[in-house]
Amino acid sequence: MTNNSTPLAVFDLDGTLADTAHRQRFLERKPRNWDAFFAAAPHDPPLAEGVALALEYAEECEVLYLTGRPERCRKETVAWIAAQGLPEGRIRMRRDDDRRPARRTKLQILQELARNREIRVLVDDDELVCADAERAGFTVVRARWAAASAALAEAQERDGRT
Repeated sequence: MTNNSTPLAVFDLDGTLADTAHRQRFLERKPRNWDAFFAAAPHDPPLAEGVALALEYAEECEVLYLTGRPERCRKETVAWIAAQGLPEGRIRMRRDDDRRPARRTKLQILQELARNREIRVLVDDDELVCADAERAGFTVVRARWAAASAALAEAQERDGRT
């Protein structure tokens, strides 16, 4: 049961809780193969540091997952979160036709959420998302425990796909 007095801990998925290294190859080619990239997501291994942090924050906060994954991936994403033993929580996903950069979509959602709730923390691996969230006054933990991917960073900013 959600309670508006319970603070939110907002977690990104790809590169924060889910190790996407095995599917980066689909973004490194031109044109990028988005269907294959997202189809491989259910096979992501969990990132232990991110999972531990989510479980820790879940003791005092409601966990909300904020991902750039498109809405069409919801069923697989819900199943993946449950399979990793992550806390239950709402999932905010990108509309299937939304191609804005992740830093714009995520900051907009954070600001909407903050109107009615305290946001204790945002945990994300995207440096641009983190920088914009910090500038807007949010507390941020940079998820630097996964290998950085130039192709994913470009996709998040330029293509607005994750």
